[in-house]
Amino acid sequence: MNLTISGHHLEVTPALREYVLTKLDRVTRHFDQVVDVTVLLSVEKQKEKDRRQKAEVNLHVKGKDIFVETAHEDLYAAIDQLMDKLDRQVCRHKDKVQDHHHASPKRDGMWDNAQ
Repeated sequence: MNLTISGHHLEVTPALREYVLTKLDRVTRHFDQVVDVTVLLSVEKQKEKDRRQKAEVNLHVKGKDIFVETAHEDLYAAIDQLMDKLDRQVCRHKDKVQDHHHASPKRDGMWDNAQ
């Protein structure tokens, strides 16, 4: 799994990197076919009192790309919300991919010769 964590208008500290990694473990525990993960953490400076912390992730799994983004006043809360949304989407994708059809019961030949 390739993992890229980058920041836009902020420095990605080791504490932020570790927090994202621990939260991402929950997603990869549910679905192990993750090929590539790109996490972008950014700060939008609209007004000083109205700073919005934004977190977005682009997750490439076999056969699909999943994109999720959230914004919050606190970056850690934004990461929490992001991972919750991502977890729901990955579980939904996993359910679609899994084969829910059961094999039909085998015929025992009892009815083959009946006339």
